[in-house]
Amino acid sequence: MTVDTGYSLQQALPADVLAGGNAAWSRYRQYPVFSWPWLKGRSLLFIGVIAPLALLAGVVATVNLRDYGAGLLMFALQFAAFTLMATTGPALATWVRHRRWQETHERRGVVVAVLLGIMVSFVVDYTASAKVVELVELQAGIAKPSRSLEVGPLAQRVALAANLGLLLLVYGLFGGGMALRAYFSERSRWVAHRQRLELDAARMQARDADLRLGVLQAQVEPHFLFNTLASVRALVRQEPAQAEATLDALSDFLRATIPRLRESEAALHSTLGQQLDICTAYLALMQVRMGGRLHYGVQCDQRLRERSFPPALLITLVENAIKHGIEPRPGDGRVEITVARLDGRLQVQVSDDGAGLKPGPVAGLGLHNVRAQLAQRYGERACLRLRSRPGSGVIAEVEVPWEPEA
Repeated sequence: MTVDTGYSLQQALPADVLAGGNAAWSRYRQYPVFSWPWLKGRSLLFIGVIAPLALLAGVVATVNLRDYGAGLLMFALQFAAFTLMATTGPALATWVRHRRWQETHERRGVVVAVLLGIMVSFVVDYTASAKVVELVELQAGIAKPSRSLEVGPLAQRVALAANLGLLLLVYGLFGGGMALRAYFSERSRWVAHRQRLELDAARMQARDADLRLGVLQAQVEPHFLFNTLASVRALVRQEPAQAEATLDALSDFLRATIPRLRESEAALHSTLGQQLDICTAYLALMQVRMGGRLHYGVQCDQRLRERSFPPALLITLVENAIKHGIEPRPGDGRVEITVARLDGRLQVQVSDDGAGLKPGPVAGLGLHNVRAQLAQRYGERACLRLRSRPGSGVIAEVEVPWEPEA
């Protein structure tokens, strides 16, 4: 099964692919990670949080320093710094993803973009912090300390490592690092979603095919019944015994088929034995109708009769053998149904010694339906083959996989 692994970066993802909830503040996560709609929604969310905090810092600076200019500058520095820290990495990753590179290259590019964003965030934060400290010291008239607290080399290394680790964590989470996990799992979630859709579609298609098959099973061909009844009517006065035999054979055939039609869901599933019984009743009826010139035989091991077998498939091949093989040819004719297990497959042959194959491609609604049903149920593991029978006639051969019984 081939699964579509590509999807639009401009449209919202299906519900079962989403990595986040549907809350107002996280609706941007309905879109693919590092897409333009995702970046826009995320940026607006972060700006909505950063702006009040930066404004608060500006107000505090204005009150403490008694300088509106200093407060405005504080607000601008804080707002610009935190906005760049929150959006630089995601913006670069979004640019990379919209290049639509091959998957491996895209993933590497996204990681590099986020790391580059973290580096930019560090530089921006360091610069902005230095400017804020300078502004506060300048406005407050605080002199820089001439000496720093003396600490040992080991303590300096530990402090530096702890500081770098904390900064990396903060910048990583704040600057797009949290989105990387959702990004890396997004494609697998999409593939799983597509597989579910295709599986559901296949099940629906199989269900539709079974329903169509059920409709076909529920329809007894009018011309077949009419012809049989017309034959009985013609025989009633001239050959009452044959008319009675025809009615008996018709009753046997309807008795074999109608109970299956009444089983509703069960009518869509059958065993090989049930289908052979229907074919046998049909052949017996046709033998009477054709005045005894039809002969038939059924060869099947009793153990094979319990195997599952598609309904309304075998009878189609038997009907074709009589309609296109035996009836057009004068004189006696024979139809044989043979069942065997060969190389892990169940093989069913319907052969006749009738008119044989006509030149050109073999086509017909019945054979088309047989092939369609086999493809629907078994895919490429089943087949229908037609070939000329030695001497005269046709052999129709169906092979289905030998599957463990449920």
